[in-house]
Amino acid sequence: MSTEIINKIKNKMAESLLPEQMKKLELVLIEILSDGTPPNLHKNRKNLIKEFINAKKIEGCSKRTGEYYTSVLTFYEKNIGCDLCLAESETIREYLINYQKINNCSNVTLDTVRRILSSFYKWLEEEDFIIKSPMRRIHRIKAPVIIKPAFSSEQIEIIRNVASENCRDIAIIDLLLSSGIRISELVNLDRSAINLNSRTCIVFGKGSKQRESYFDVKTKIELEKYLKSRKDKNRALFVSSRKKTKNNTYTRLTVNSIEKMIREIGVKTQIENVHPHRFRRTMATLAIDKGMPIEQVQVLLGHTKIDTTLRYANVQQVNVRHSHQKYIC
Repeated sequence: MSTEIINKIKNKMAESLLPEQMKKLELVLIEILSDGTPPNLHKNRKNLIKEFINAKKIEGCSKRTGEYYTSVLTFYEKNIGCDLCLAESETIREYLINYQKINNCSNVTLDTVRRILSSFYKWLEEEDFIIKSPMRRIHRIKAPVIIKPAFSSEQIEIIRNVASENCRDIAIIDLLLSSGIRISELVNLDRSAINLNSRTCIVFGKGSKQRESYFDVKTKIELEKYLKSRKDKNRALFVSSRKKTKNNTYTRLTVNSIEKMIREIGVKTQIENVHPHRFRRTMATLAIDKGMPIEQVQVLLGHTKIDTTLRYANVQQVNVRHSHQKYIC
């Protein structure tokens, strides 16, 4: 009966409303005349987050990113206080305010949550689960731009000295430092992706984008030493020295295992904030300080936007002063 009424009203209003307005009218009528739930929510209502993550994976989203998105959205669903598709802008604003209070997080972290929610609701809108994303009215959360410090030359040598106790660890450190690749890109490298003669490697970055990266002679020497020490046939470039599979071969190193190894080196050296991403930032800083054009650094790092590259580069103030004297004075 309700379907007939809705169709009659739609026919009467067809000449007076735009397609989007007709769609909105239909949803409102169904919500009022049925159980109060917009029609598309009946379909896979409990799997919206899962479907969204699957869509992101098809677009090239990494497994690690997908897991983080799932964690953020699952927490949001449990704490929003209403159906995902019925949340309004003000409700989400209150959620973000409470999220920051509860987690005591920075504006940078909060804006990351906002971006994930924005992406999710944009997908809901595109898939016709909702008419308009409530995130359209919630803009970017401003945060102070803090350029995190790179390693100094002295710190690099201290770290390399400790890492050199293990031929695999020093090879990892040198590759991260000279190539600037992400740790996620490093763990996925196979032996076949490395060309020691040309000192290049093929990596797959965010969005499964392939690019060529480069490393120095020092890294080449350390990689040769490490590969000669390998007795297994695992295709992975870096493998664990302890864990073995059922086939009696070493397993590929994970992001967590490399992060742990580098943290331990940091403890031994007593240098603060020793982590994989800092090597990437250091490479960008050194490259710019030595005169490499920012556009080329952008390509090396695999950044889509140059603004991202600028956040990585900690340009030395002394170089700014010298350039000022050269070009201005």
